[in-house]
Amino acid sequence: MTLVVTVLDTTGIQPYIFGSNRLRENVGASYLVSQVTDEWVKEVLKDLRDDKNKNWKIQIPAHPEDKPYIEEDITLNAELVYAGGGNTVLLFQTIDYAKEFTRKLSRKILEKAPGINLVAAHKEFEWNGKSTPLYEVIQEVMKNEVDRAKQQRVPSAPLLGLGVTADCRSSRLVAVGISNEEQYKMPSEHQAYPISREIGAKLVAVNAANKQLKHFIFDSKKPHKKDDYKIPLDVDDMGRSEGESSYIAIVHADGNNMGKRFQDVGKDKSNRDYIIEVRKLSNSIQEAGKNALKKVYETVVKSLDSGSLTEKINLKDNTLPFRPIVYGGDDVTFVCDGRLGLELAAIYLQEFEDQSVSYGGKLTACAGVCIVKSHYPFARAYELSEDLCKSAKKYVKTKNKDESAIDWHLAASGLIGSVNDIREREYQGAEGKLYMRPVLLAQDDEWRTWQGLKKVIQELNNNERWKDKRNKVIALREILRKGSRATKEYRSSGEAGEMAK
Repeated sequence: MTLVVTVLDTTGIQPYIFGSNRLRENVGASYLVSQVTDEWVKEVLKDLRDDKNKNWKIQIPAHPEDKPYIEEDITLNAELVYAGGGNTVLLFQTIDYAKEFTRKLSRKILEKAPGINLVAAHKEFEWNGKSTPLYEVIQEVMKNEVDRAKQQRVPSAPLLGLGVTADCRSSRLVAVGISNEEQYKMPSEHQAYPISREIGAKLVAVNAANKQLKHFIFDSKKPHKKDDYKIPLDVDDMGRSEGESSYIAIVHADGNNMGKRFQDVGKDKSNRDYIIEVRKLSNSIQEAGKNALKKVYETVVKSLDSGSLTEKINLKDNTLPFRPIVYGGDDVTFVCDGRLGLELAAIYLQEFEDQSVSYGGKLTACAGVCIVKSHYPFARAYELSEDLCKSAKKYVKTKNKDESAIDWHLAASGLIGSVNDIREREYQGAEGKLYMRPVLLAQDDEWRTWQGLKKVIQELNNNERWKDKRNKVIALREILRKGSRATKEYRSSGEAGEMAK
């Protein structure tokens, strides 16, 4: 029996989501990307049934083992294998059905989400017999066909305008409207600015994105009502303190060895068993990421209710100092008040570890936290958070452990160069490195852990010799650059000074 496997992916997503400095636009962009490889796929499959004929049959399973199966029912034209991790895999009875579906989906993206680039690859294979197993076919298509299509794709060169035109403030493309038009539902206090079709689509998607997040993040069984706390759409609403420098934290977390899990889950299994198992794995990973992020939200709300956060954070109209941008799996990005970034990242990693999935054992992840001034270019800050996450993953590999880890950087000014460039330039002393990053999340005998770091911070904040003596801490930082001998002398003189008092 010959079937067609279709793999969908997107390219250029990071600049599409994080290319703007306006949080509202980032939120709308992320929502559109999630729709492209999930909900819109299902919608187009249903539309094909209506457009083609009443005999067009599809299978969009609500549960991993739902029937009918495409290999058993020759009247079933298409079956959704799974949608998750940024990829979508489908099975079709013929190549014509697969291409018709791709054309419809591409048109929908062009109309409703301009700027998103879809990559699609099709491959015929024999379901029965001694032919290549389905999981190997899918891996081959992803590795060869999809990756080749991404590399060979000709970058678009949009026409930037003829005659007298206005530029979009965010994308620098030709403006086709103004942000305060009714369909964009911008708050009246926001200053209007010219926008392109791409930015307009992102703004239109914002309300749907917020509804989706509210449905996910608020638990109706808890004592909080859905309108107790508002979800921020502007970084200035995240709790900045008046008269002080305002910082935000961009946290990017990514699961460890997820690609290998999806590869291994299909080994030594029949094609149908593989489909069932990969659906279970995809669903359980999405649930794990959501549960971990929900715990972060609950921690923030609990701290706000108790008043422990409101002493430092100035809530504006009861708006949360925390906002997920990308979520729904192991790849998560959220933004929050800069003072909360590290702690919330650690909470997310711990909760993610505590989740269980259908295959592959213990979950672990790494996170990168970039703390910058609130109006620093968002794309650059996100790029650094990704680099920091990769740095944490690299460190975990050197330890030969399956552990979670966290890396971070606080930028009081601009960011020039990679993470390694910045650290070689700013954190090298006479005898080596002046930073203890990344750190493992694990609470074991390893000294370089998140808990170990917290103890050091608590000592500096609470010990009488260091408490409220910022100048002394800053002086210690400069002494450390001179080496261990200078540091010992400084500590000795400091202790002698305290005794003299």
